Amino acid sequence: MAQPLKEMINPASAGVLADGVAAVWAAFPRDRFVAEASAGLDGLELKERVRHVARALGAALPPGFPRAAEILRESAARVRLDMWSGWPATEYIAVHGHDHLDEAMTALAALTPYATGEFAVRPYLDRHRDDAMKIMYGWAESDDEHLRRLASEGSRPRLPWGSRVPWLMEPGPALPILDRLRDDPSEYVRRSVANHVNDIAKDHPEVAVGLLARWRSEGGSHVERVLRHAVRGLLRTGHPGALELVGAAPGGGSVRALVLDADRVAVGDRLRFTVTVSADAPGPLVLKYAVRRDGSRRVFHLGERTVAAAGREITVSRSHSFRPVTTRTEPPGPRVLEIVVNGAVRASAPFTLTGS
Repeated sequence: MAQPLKEMINPASAGVLADGVAAVWAAFPRDRFVAEASAGLDGLELKERVRHVARALGAALPPGFPRAAEILRESAARVRLDMWSGWPATEYIAVHGHDHLDEAMTALAALTPYATGEFAVRPYLDRHRDDAMKIMYGWAESDDEHLRRLASEGSRPRLPWGSRVPWLMEPGPALPILDRLRDDPSEYVRRSVANHVNDIAKDHPEVAVGLLARWRSEGGSHVERVLRHAVRGLLRTGHPGALELVGAAPGGGSVRALVLDADRVAVGDRLRFTVTVSADAPGPLVLKYAVRRDGSRRVFHLGERTVAAAGREITVSRSHSFRPVTTRTEPPGPRVLEIVVNGAVRASAPFTLTGS
């Protein structure tokens, strides 16, 4: 079984951070910091652990933020910082540097190649909107792919695990960053751009579709791959504009057969099914399936095929896992499996989820 992410924040990761700081500032109380950072970790979840270590770091650094930020900035390259050892350092900056925008953003720029600053930049975007964005526009022009990615990722409207910045929910200020990075040579950066547009699409689908259509018209070496990843959420909901972007006729196609291997499946087991779809016209068939119960409908990717003529059939088999996960519970009870073809539900079949 994989190690839980929270356990990556541990005495060893605190020790790596301590070594970096001590290499820059000889007065750093290394052993005291590691002891305080390690005490009580066992009862904490991931982000609580990060905040706990960051508090211990704040107690050990000099009291003036500019000096503390300088130490953290210089420590980044002195040891092999990574996401887990460096995250508490960026969290310290997120909490303590609100009155020192330039020093905070400079430190985050130095740390982000080792421990991404996407979460830590959010409070500065919230409190220093125009000035912080001006700095991020500069990051989008950087030779460093980590800084270019931070410009896109840090300004995402719905950044996972990131604090919400209300004004970022309206598209506009971050669009110049996306325009600059849409055809970036780095896949790491382009992936962030696509995720950013996917975020926009959740609240402003027409803006996202229009932006992607413009990018396609302007061309680029990587625009099609960015577009495909960016429209995944809209394809899941069957948005007509997104379907047209990938060349699929909205609602085109029908289900000839849908067969479930069983009409009862236990929690922890898998539902296996086979579906045969017929095309109404030549072109792509974007296939999704949904699992529906009272108060919940979750959509999953089933496949995408391009057919040469109307009437062509494709058959797809899939199994859906009902293995329990910590982030979601699946109570036993009636369910419906739905097959979605180019955005329209074309077949459904009931089944029952039973206790394990």
